Amino acid sequence: MIDIKKLKEEQVRLAKKIIVKDNFTEITKIGGCDQAYMDKKIISVITVLSYPDLKLIEKKYSILDVEPPYIPGYMFYREGPAIIETYNKLENKPDVLMVDGSGILHPRRIGIASHLGLVLDVATIGVIKSLICGELKNDRVYVNGELRGQLILTKASSNPIFVSAGHKISLKTAVKLVKETIRIPYKMPQSIALAHKFANKLKKFQKGKETTE
Repeated sequence: MIDIKKLKEEQVRLAKKIIVKDNFTEITKIGGCDQAYMDKKIISVITVLSYPDLKLIEKKYSILDVEPPYIPGYMFYREGPAIIETYNKLENKPDVLMVDGSGILHPRRIGIASHLGLVLDVATIGVIKSLICGELKNDRVYVNGELRGQLILTKASSNPIFVSAGHKISLKTAVKLVKETIRIPYKMPQSIALAHKFANKLKKFQKGKETTE
């Protein structure tokens, strides 16, 4: 049984530790993570690309049992363990990790990207496809009067994405890096797009493997 009250209290406490200022000297490697689900398992993939030329340096993955159900606002507790295990396998740790999930653009100011940044002690950026909170004004997203995210239209034919600072990075730099790392035909940053693609390939492979067995 999940104790939502306890998790909420933890989020409120940890949110006070989130840093939304640039906390690095240079960026030479950018990571991206995404997950795929298969029955009661989660496939987590992290790619690491060189920056600014975006050449793939490394990719790692983990397949874990997933137990907590999806509860809006508490994604870290469902996906975090698999992402952390995958991150620890990396030989080339990224200077910035882009996450398919919220940063501080979150009801309690600590989405999965922020929580991961805190746990892994790495600069993180949150990128989402739809808002879970906030008010949109001139492409900027405010929550309780605080600027927490920005809308970016990456493809004319697609819906926009929303970028927020995760941890150890400013919104301005987060938006700049996301814009610089979008590559057609993807609407998400290249690091996340490649992680998503690989996660789905692994899912198909695992399903085919199970069918054969």
